[in-house]
Amino acid sequence: MSDAERAEFLGLPTGCRIRENAKIISQENLTIGENCWIGEGAILDASGGLEIGSNTSIGLSVFVWTHDSHRLNVRGQNTRDQSHRIMRKPTAIGSNCFVSGPSVIVPGVQIGDRCLISPMSVVYEDLPDRTVYQPYRNMMGLVDQIEALREEVADLKAKLQRG
Repeated sequence: MSDAERAEFLGLPTGCRIRENAKIISQENLTIGENCWIGEGAILDASGGLEIGSNTSIGLSVFVWTHDSHRLNVRGQNTRDQSHRIMRKPTAIGSNCFVSGPSVIVPGVQIGDRCLISPMSVVYEDLPDRTVYQPYRNMMGLVDQIEALREEVADLKAKLQRG
């Protein structure tokens, strides 16, 4: 089955394609525009409500979550009869976006139109239109700053030891 045939079988809109091993949880709560591409191994959790605009690509191994059960787990309460207590939040990804994989979108995040999410991202905050989200790149800058500070501290220690 081709990506387009798979999308048609799942009832996705015109022009959508979905790769093998991609999964949609609670598809009845998914609203998705035309011409979207969903990559291999992506998981779209729509249990809390998921909206994806037209012409958006969800990359390989991207996880988009709309529910979170961690509080129930740490209390030992994540049982079938307590599933109604799972936190669910609507999540949205705008039109003309590209979410590079592997990345994670956490529950409740609202991503505007024309956004680019860099690989290895965890998106935990809302993003306005035309955002290029690349926390990994920012982290590399912090690593460089930390190394420079370590060198300064080492120099200061050496000066103190010399008296």
